[in-house]
Amino acid sequence: MPLATQAIPPTFEQAATMLAGASAESRTVRIRGAGTKLGWGAPTPTPDIELCTTGLNRIVEHNVGDLTAVLEAGVPLAKAQRTFAAAGQMLALDPPLSPGPGSPAATIGGIAATGDSGPLRHRYGTPRDLIVGATVALSDGSIARSGGKVIKNVAGYDLAKLFAGSFGTLGVILSLSVRLHPLPLETTTVLAAADDPDLIGVAALSLASSQLEFEALDVAWRAGRGGVLARCAGREHARRGRRAGRALSALGVAHVEVTADDGALWERQRAGQRSEDRALVRVAAPPSELAAVLRAVDACEGTLVGRAALGSSYVELEPDAVAQLRSSLPMAHSATLLDAPAALRSELDPWGPLEAPALELMRNVKARFDPTGTCNPGLFVGGI
Repeated sequence: MPLATQAIPPTFEQAATMLAGASAESRTVRIRGAGTKLGWGAPTPTPDIELCTTGLNRIVEHNVGDLTAVLEAGVPLAKAQRTFAAAGQMLALDPPLSPGPGSPAATIGGIAATGDSGPLRHRYGTPRDLIVGATVALSDGSIARSGGKVIKNVAGYDLAKLFAGSFGTLGVILSLSVRLHPLPLETTTVLAAADDPDLIGVAALSLASSQLEFEALDVAWRAGRGGVLARCAGREHARRGRRAGRALSALGVAHVEVTADDGALWERQRAGQRSEDRALVRVAAPPSELAAVLRAVDACEGTLVGRAALGSSYVELEPDAVAQLRSSLPMAHSATLLDAPAALRSELDPWGPLEAPALELMRNVKARFDPTGTCNPGLFVGGI
């Protein structure tokens, strides 16, 4: 199979010109950043051109006083975080930055395009919640801008929210304006461990509905045992951690630990959102049904990490158990196949079923922004 021609445009104008040329010649374009999530989505034929945004790698602005920044799409998130940390700030996104040791670091454009996030999603949301403006290139060669560089800005159509999570099927993200937050200097994490799925579910719901404010609220489960992790930051973080610990003990959780040395705990949570050798499924279910999801994971001999209060979990399991997991969850649940061998992604629709009205709307949006079907064709839901 012939390899795609790779292009790494260094400017917005060159990226837009390349996209327009491909559209005019009916050639397909695979849009990518550092390539850390190339296995996500439906398998597609080899594109004619692979357009990499890694040449767009400037931190254009860092407005310390306004807690905002403008980043070109190819800026590695780790690089941006180092810049922000020097000013005591952070971009509140913490997805895994690479699928394994030595792999390239994920870029801000790729993270936004795939809607990727980590434990900080509990408090700060997904990329679309942190983006206040965007510059994009469309398949007709035009460069469009929306939003601005301040948090309260409603000028123009909100392209940023539309492009976030679109998997590059609408065009190329060229740059993003993002809102920043103060970087916590100290944190405290409460870990409640148990082997009863119902108790884990009750503990997670109790903390989620409490008046305590958490930086992150996660769940982990493996081989019939797991726990709830709650991270506190900011003023009186240690006191709030102790309060959370007492609340969990009152629910009957026998093993409750409060620690300030929590970096390794949260790194394991992020690592659980990727799989190099097995399959990884993202499950969306109501938080009240966490216990049922944990039992389904046990039945498939899988492991789980996820956002306890949001109902979003990542399940790692053997490839031949993916269909079993999907069938064991009620139809109202979403189970998206992320990391998996190419053969499995060809056998099973990675996205699963989608209601007809929603799919029709998405197809209409695709037709409006990319009428020639140039950008990442077939990768997204329903073959978009």
